[in-house]
Amino acid sequence: MENEEENIITLIMAAGKGTRMKSKKSKLVQKIYGKELVLRVAQLAEKIGSSEIIAVVGYLREQVEAVLEDRVKYAYQDELLGTGHAVMQAERYLKGKKGKVVILYGDVPLIRPDTLKNLINKSVTGKEYATVLTAIYENPTGYGRIIRDEGGNIKEIVEEKDASPEQKQIKEINSGIYCFDIEALVDAIHKITPNNAQGEYYLTDVIKIMNDQGLKTGAMIVEDNTEILGVNDRSQLELLTRVLRNRINNLHMRNGVTIEDVNTTYIYDDVIIGMDTVIHPNTTIKDDVVIGENCEIGPNAYIRESCRIADNVKIGNFVELKKTTVDSGTKVPHFIYLGDCEVGKNTNIGCGTITCNYDGINKNKTLIGDNCFIGSNVNLVAPVKVGNNSKIAARFNYYRRCSRKQFRNCS
Repeated sequence: MENEEENIITLIMAAGKGTRMKSKKSKLVQKIYGKELVLRVAQLAEKIGSSEIIAVVGYLREQVEAVLEDRVKYAYQDELLGTGHAVMQAERYLKGKKGKVVILYGDVPLIRPDTLKNLINKSVTGKEYATVLTAIYENPTGYGRIIRDEGGNIKEIVEEKDASPEQKQIKEINSGIYCFDIEALVDAIHKITPNNAQGEYYLTDVIKIMNDQGLKTGAMIVEDNTEILGVNDRSQLELLTRVLRNRINNLHMRNGVTIEDVNTTYIYDDVIIGMDTVIHPNTTIKDDVVIGENCEIGPNAYIRESCRIADNVKIGNFVELKKTTVDSGTKVPHFIYLGDCEVGKNTNIGCGTITCNYDGINKNKTLIGDNCFIGSNVNLVAPVKVGNNSKIAARFNYYRRCSRKQFRNCS
């Protein structure tokens, strides 16, 4: 088991049918906050420093492959004969390699990277050939139970359908997330038999096989049970969206952002917000948005992808921004759409203003300078540039053929 910390391979189980989702799409390409479930898991594998990521695909695999593309390698499970059988299909990627292999599931997208890093670290430092991520559930129905011996060591994992009445009383459950020694897993996987109620090859049987061989196994209890929640249907998809929303909102509040109503504020994963910014209710802020300090956003604001908002900016109610940069001190108060736009410092955008950024073929940019006053109901037909210190009258269509000089002093 030497040098295993230098090589981490991640195996993503992504072959299941997910019929309870009631969809023509694979369950794994359903989205939370704009990102497919399986993509979130692949990105998690990247964050823990995986040297290789293998996705075991099966049902509607072309949809999964269209999402993951070449960021992973693929193994194919045409017959769904259990988790152990899924690992067998990926054996060619594991054979002859040393290190650790982490087992993840394409429908369990909310595990924190630090949780997996701690699991790997425990496995490495404890010289464990298998380390299981477990949880304590008051109602463990449906989960495999962790069976420990008198010394607290894991003896085996028993699935719900194979558990005795006494074993069903155990509250420690198997999350399905593992860290294995690669060589030991490859050896043990061929010793699994389908002698169980489901007639499947259970990956959980590997724990007992390793114990019987005298190989050390262990477990780590997850601190936050919401990390191991999976998705089977639309209700669970909504539940995980709620969990992620609360996690993200709480993170921003701990960093000095005021969120007036966490239940109606949707901030996507890759958003940066400065201290003392206030987010009013019914606001959505999408991926790749940066907001400075001491800003006021909303209510009913929609900040779409790739926006940059500097310090001391006001984005008011019923405002939509897309691929827009707003410099410091500027006000975008209400009923405004700015798309593909750059706005300078200390500018005021009047109510009802829109940038007409799409001509039916191309998206074009609008540039608005510093210290400008844009009147109400102005249509800025891109590509167009409004120079510094300009003033545009209300209800005005400003086209690219108009010169800055003509309209600088309109009122």
